[in-house]
Amino acid sequence: MRTPAGRPARSAVAISGMGVVTPAGCTTEELWTAILAGRSLAADLTHFDTAHHRIRVGCRVRGLTDGARDHPWQQVLASKAAQRLDPFARYGLAAALAAHADAGAPQAPGARCAIVVGNAVGGRATSDVESVNYVARGPKGVRPMMPLMTMPNAAAAQIALQLRWHGPALTVSTTCASGADAIGLGAAMLRDHRVDLVIAGGCEATLTPITLAGFGNLNAASTRTDAATACRPFDESRDGFVMGEGAAFVVLERPEDARARGAHVHGHVAGYSATSDAHHLSAPNPDGAFAADAMTGALTDAGLTPADIAHVNAHGTATVHNDRAEAAALAKVFGPYGPPVTASKGVLGHLIGAAGTVELVVAVLSMNAGTVPPTANHTRTEPEMEIDVVHGSPRPVARGPVVSNSFGFGGHNSSLVVTPA
Repeated sequence: MRTPAGRPARSAVAISGMGVVTPAGCTTEELWTAILAGRSLAADLTHFDTAHHRIRVGCRVRGLTDGARDHPWQQVLASKAAQRLDPFARYGLAAALAAHADAGAPQAPGARCAIVVGNAVGGRATSDVESVNYVARGPKGVRPMMPLMTMPNAAAAQIALQLRWHGPALTVSTTCASGADAIGLGAAMLRDHRVDLVIAGGCEATLTPITLAGFGNLNAASTRTDAATACRPFDESRDGFVMGEGAAFVVLERPEDARARGAHVHGHVAGYSATSDAHHLSAPNPDGAFAADAMTGALTDAGLTPADIAHVNAHGTATVHNDRAEAAALAKVFGPYGPPVTASKGVLGHLIGAAGTVELVVAVLSMNAGTVPPTANHTRTEPEMEIDVVHGSPRPVARGPVVSNSFGFGGHNSSLVVTPA
């Protein structure tokens, strides 16, 4: 296959394992069931007092502490060391170990194994607590472990420690595009033969008082009090995103290596591209030009054309300007009312640095099922948006390549293309 530019397409990378920690649960089966149902998992937040907050709802992780279930990470998370981790690192460690187990626990020489983690804010839950401790008791009130618990690379370090992998253990921070960029970077390392095995993904835990206060004051999040209907991607009545938390990781390897060990392959990362709006710290470029460039670049990297795409898992935050810009970008790439579009954030909320990886897993599950999930709470697309938003019920489609978009504060645009195994 040759790309539109006439050069040979680069080799795809096999996805041989997937692991998740989400508001839907901690298995891909639970995630798919919730996504297919198309109902929001948002609920009133009760783990801290939200009485004076503008934002009072969110999508919290479910199932992580369910001791009755046989998860590959249960024993690890029960250890004293893991109990000292900030929630974002615990989520990441659990999802990464689940992905590794799902892939059949593959190994390679330790120095040939890489870990790439996407994360936007690090140990925010710990930072909030220690800020209160400092105000109440001064410097002596801050725990000695605070610096280690809050560092953004804590998840990558913990995964490396558990697997005893000695290759690169990297952390990518491009806000809401972090998880997607982690996968793109991991795939590139395999394509360039720098490593032989990669665990890549994203993790985030931002449902904390200070974080919610900040996003509320930024006017980026929905202020609706009815949690179940607050997040409305691409709907004309949308008013902002709903915060979520969680993690997702995938195991990546070259297809020939996966075949040699008889691994089950869920799909392939065939294309990746990233651009920058260089426009504004929080607002996207209104015409979506550079988001469109990211999609076009990912298609070119995969050796595909827009006509090859079966559906799009959109970034779809449910913010007024971001949804409008993404719709404009989709129309530039695919033409008016191109392939079906779905937005997972209607169900799961916005997982920030973990969003891109969770949504890539959803894209793979959708691709393999030949089904586009409905967008929760969507009833009527804004008239000027020339996109086909799937809503109401799932839509069957032919199994084919899927584009997964992730766009972040700071103008980061990242697109991934996955193809069937």
